[in-house]
This record gives sequence, C-alpha cells and structure tokens, in this order.
Amino acid sequence: MNSRLILSLVALLAGFNTASFSKDGAPSEVSGSTTTQSGEAHEGHGHAHPGPASVALLSDGTIKKVDKASGRLTISHGPLENLDMPSMTMVFGVKDPAFLEVQSGQKIRFYADKVDGRFTVLRMEAQH
Repeated sequence: MNSRLILSLVALLAGFNTASFSKDGAPSEVSGSTTTQSGEAHEGHGHAHPGPASVALLSDGTIKKVDKASGRLTISHGPLENLDMPSMTMVFGVKDPAFLEVQSGQKIRFYADKVDGRFTVLRMEAQH
C-alpha cells in the first residue's frame, strides 16, 4: 500500500476528512467541517461541530443548581467515561454562557472535559 492510501484509511477511521491530506501525505488546510476532538471549530467556518469523542461520550445529568454570577452549573451526573469518573454531583464551568439558561431539575445530556485545570461543560443538550 502506498503512504497516501494508508493515511487516508487512518484518517477515515479517525473521522477526519481525507481531502485534508496533500499528495505527499501531509495535512493541508481545508475549509469545511473540520473540528478538534473537543468539538471546537477550526478557524474559517465560524461554528463548531462535536468531535467523534464528544458525540459518543455524552453523559446523562440533572441540573441541581445554576450560578450565573460565577458561570457554573452543579450537575448530578452518570459516569463520565472520558474522565474515568463515576456518578456523582459536582460543579462545572461552562464553555458557552448560554448553557446557564437551564433550570434546576432539568435533565440534560452533556460532554465535559478538563479545560485549564477546571472541569468544564463543552456540549449540552436538554432532555425532553
């Protein structure tokens, strides 16, 4: 197998756009739907898409407290697989201030990770 084919297969398995590799196999700039693992958007298209890891690792939770002044949510949650953390209730910062528009008692699905040494909600969906 040539190196371009191998890189394309690896990229495909990892969830990357195979068009993002140049002929010599090096990554190249591509506009479109490329994202980081944490779901943050690359510059150039203005919005984020969840990365493969964050989609698979959404956890169930219930909002216990909303503290808009400090930008934090207290969440009672199930296991957080990416953090190897069991079920518990804890305080999280939020990536997006819009996440603070939830109500105590609301059921959510969310993805959190450690950002600058602080547990932070990076993605959140309300449950109905």
